[in-house]
Amino acid sequence: METFNNIFFIIFSLTLTFLRLEALHENCKKTYCNPGGPSIQFPFQLKSSQEHQNSYGEPGFVLDCENNSTIINFPSYGNLVVKSISYKTRKLDLLDPRSCVHGVFLNLNLSLTPFHYYYTLKDYTYLNCSARLSSNSFTEIPCLSGVGHHVYTVEPSLDVPFSCQPIKTIAIPFGYSSSLSDNSFGLRLTWGSLGREDCEGKGIRCALQSKNGGLIEEVRVLWIIGIFAAAALISRKIYWSEKTDSQKEERYQVGHGKILGDYTALKVEIFNADVDTEQPHKPSLNL
Repeated sequence: METFNNIFFIIFSLTLTFLRLEALHENCKKTYCNPGGPSIQFPFQLKSSQEHQNSYGEPGFVLDCENNSTIINFPSYGNLVVKSISYKTRKLDLLDPRSCVHGVFLNLNLSLTPFHYYYTLKDYTYLNCSARLSSNSFTEIPCLSGVGHHVYTVEPSLDVPFSCQPIKTIAIPFGYSSSLSDNSFGLRLTWGSLGREDCEGKGIRCALQSKNGGLIEEVRVLWIIGIFAAAALISRKIYWSEKTDSQKEERYQVGHGKILGDYTALKVEIFNADVDTEQPHKPSLNL
């Protein structure tokens, strides 16, 4: 009886844990700022809508919805629009609402975020010049330039013209080119491994993780294993119980047969004795 109680307790505990995590999983499904927008799931989380809010994202992966667009905020620059997210390759494609990618390159500080540029970086120096440079070696960045100042990106080894002052030398994906001047080129970020299995990247259903790091899929597997183990224990218990009962029955049948045989033999012996006693004694004749 104690064995069955232990088995029942194990199954009951695993079932409660499984159902609880399944309920949590229902609250952690993919969400969207608009039907055609990127899906938001672990490690990202959506903060603005109470309907979509969940607590299973990672710090620094907070997104927001604004005017049906998916937004990510960087304190060093401001808001950028999320164009797409690839969870398999960990790619985050962004758009600059100001249409000034090199403004992003110049000001964005990723050192305090979980992200880094997807492309190989190269050092460039931003120059602020009081006069427009006429050389073909320099291409002005219109979105950073204005009346009385002209901004360029050059390789650090290049001599700085007399009318220019260096603003900053930073590692960025590309120097400025008029052919690469849209609001998204080069704004692709990536993030490193979070120290756990990336199940979505392996092409299976993503098992969203709680903050204590437990995987729903692991609990599901443990639950299934527990059910099979319990079934095996119950089957084993029933088998041995039936075998024991069978052995008891067999011993009973043998014992009963022996007693019955002894009883029958005794009755025969008593009967024979009674017959001998009842027969008349014939006197012998002496001739």
